[in-house]
Amino acid sequence: MSAVEQYVVDENGNKVAVILPLAEYQHLKEDLHDLAMVAERRDEGTISLAELKKRVM
Repeated sequence: MSAVEQYVVDENGNKVAVILPLAEYQHLKEDLHDLAMVAERRDEGTISLAELKKRVM
């Protein structure tokens, strides 16, 4: 994370939230989406490079 993150604290000084620059937040959301896609497709089989080339061309 960047050095510009800020924390929101409760009355006891416990961190309860974080404030990030919008660009960093969007990047984190993209990363989470990518990880979700990987997890979703984890059990799919693989194909050879030759098969991929056939499908693409």
